[in-house]
Amino acid sequence: MDTTTLEKTNLIEWAVAARPMDGQAVSGDLQVVEPVERGVLAVVIDGVGHGEEAGAAAQKAADILKKHAGESVISLVRLCHAALAETRGAVMTLVSLDAPDDTMTWMGVGNVEGRLLRAESSAGYLCEGVLLRNGLVGYQLPALQASVTSILPGDLLILATDGIHADFDRGIVLHEKVEQIAQKILSRNFKGNDDALVLVVRYLGDGK
Repeated sequence: MDTTTLEKTNLIEWAVAARPMDGQAVSGDLQVVEPVERGVLAVVIDGVGHGEEAGAAAQKAADILKKHAGESVISLVRLCHAALAETRGAVMTLVSLDAPDDTMTWMGVGNVEGRLLRAESSAGYLCEGVLLRNGLVGYQLPALQASVTSILPGDLLILATDGIHADFDRGIVLHEKVEQIAQKILSRNFKGNDDALVLVVRYLGDGK
């Protein structure tokens, strides 16, 4: 069964659509969207495997991320790594939006895909992807490296677990509502052999 959540703040509007693996009632995929002093932290977590143990690992990571949301994305990965040592572990992609500077810092450990779709063609690349490093939070971390890119109001950030086909960004209509985009990505790209979650965030800016 699909679940969809929609929320809006003064900086972003966001929606998440999710579905557990066929035959499962519990998903190991979770999102965290937390306001911080200069903006917003957005993370998608995929607990290894599926079912209750995967969900427990993802939830433990989510609790850490919420508690320490103001830390850098690299520090957050290290905190999660320590906390997940006795679990199955998880993969995750983290994005920290900085509203005063109109930038975002992002990084991924594992295979949670990230795309930034530009609202304005003058911004250069219309679509950028997060740099993913092989590893498993709670078991083995790669050399951690985050990248920073500029963002403008209207830009769309999409994070998706590997239960979603990797070419999910095809055919996206940028001006559609975030909940429509999230649900369409899920319904069109759900693999069925793993939990799936897609988080869609539209940056609104701080109105300066």
